[in-house]
Amino acid sequence: MKKEKNRNAFSGSLGFVLTAAGSAVGLGNIWRFPYFAAKDGGGLYLAIYLVLALTFGFALLNSEIAIGRKTRQSPLTAYGRLKRGWGFLGILACLVPIIIMPYYCVIGGWVVKYFFAYLTGEGRLAAADGYFSQYITGEVQPIFFMVIFLFVVAFVVFRGVNKGIESSSKVLMPLLLLLVVGIAVFSLTIRHQDEAGAARTGMEGFWIYVVPNLEGMTVKGFFTVLLDAMGQLFFSLSVAMGIMVAYGSYVKDDANLVKSISRIEIFDTLVAFLAGVMIIPAVYTFMGKEGMASSGPSLMFESLPKVFDSMGRVGNLVGCLFFAMVLFAALTSAVSVMEAVVSSFMDKFHISRLKAAFLETVIALSGGILVCFGYNKLHFDVVLPNGAHATILDIMDYISNNCLMPLVAIGTCILIGWIVKPKTVIEEMEKSGCKFGRKKLYEVMIRYIAPVLLVILLLKSLGVLQAI
Repeated sequence: MKKEKNRNAFSGSLGFVLTAAGSAVGLGNIWRFPYFAAKDGGGLYLAIYLVLALTFGFALLNSEIAIGRKTRQSPLTAYGRLKRGWGFLGILACLVPIIIMPYYCVIGGWVVKYFFAYLTGEGRLAAADGYFSQYITGEVQPIFFMVIFLFVVAFVVFRGVNKGIESSSKVLMPLLLLLVVGIAVFSLTIRHQDEAGAARTGMEGFWIYVVPNLEGMTVKGFFTVLLDAMGQLFFSLSVAMGIMVAYGSYVKDDANLVKSISRIEIFDTLVAFLAGVMIIPAVYTFMGKEGMASSGPSLMFESLPKVFDSMGRVGNLVGCLFFAMVLFAALTSAVSVMEAVVSSFMDKFHISRLKAAFLETVIALSGGILVCFGYNKLHFDVVLPNGAHATILDIMDYISNNCLMPLVAIGTCILIGWIVKPKTVIEEMEKSGCKFGRKKLYEVMIRYIAPVLLVILLLKSLGVLQAI
């Protein structure tokens, strides 16, 4: 019991909100959200995403944070503490960040590489055909930049909750928001005339982004948009990967969870929306609707550098600011992923933060090197159950995001909705005397709607439901 009393805690609600929001605002917001918005009918996707964030995402986010605060445990041990016999769910929840951390650091290394390229005035080189593929297939540079990124993350986590994680979030998140808003406003003001003489503006791209496009929409198409938005929520809110359980365990009993979680939802949704405002108008202006079809690494490391190059002299500065923003987002998310593992090791094996952080650093470093080799010495191409072609990185991403995360979320819904009952979370939310205004919505979502949607999402990810 003494251990739990001496457990680290956030200094206040602001620190908790900024840290949790920092976890939520990561690469998923930047390179996945704009792609889905462009692909799935712009405003229609935004509307569905907002509804899901306030219902589906709200239910999962509240559950995980409440579980963490109630048990004062990390994800590996929290579920077993909440209900005997459910420790297996904690193992699954802990496996997610363990698998994610190595390849996230590799991608973080890619961001560091591009940031330095623009910082040193080599943005034009970064926009050249083959630059990205040549870099990731190299044997030395990807590992070098991955190590830099990993060690920065490990240093923050090693310093602890207050001096490391919370302090860094209080600095990085305001800077991140400032850059996001600045780049978004700039994207709306640009215009370009292509070789054929067609003129396009950022505002035209913005309207494509926000105005619903229902042309040719079918029931199947609607469900595709629904599942895309739901899958994106996992990335956007950092649920089903143990992070929010870990952070919930550091929240003081007198903190207003209802207000804090509402702020996290608003912050994350705002940044996700602004990510689309940053990217879609810029890509549309310089590359037309065809350029909006890319996502993930190809969007960030191939398409966008070409957009920055098309801007002329100002392009190098914009590229530098953009990759600085992406780097801040990647760092805050990676810190959260690592903390979920480190806190789990500390609670399970009763070891110091130093030993736990060192152990996870070794695991992430070994896995990261393996991922880097997946683009050269260990390169292969396999087809996943969902039809996608995959390397080592893609396989790890598929296992963690498409398989384990839906399973963890389904398990959480069953545990809270039917085993310990929703009142367990509701009582935790109202512990500080605040009113949980959406408790009826929470009960319905966690018991009925969320599990059904999650099962459909899992079956689709596994390739069982090909029709959707």
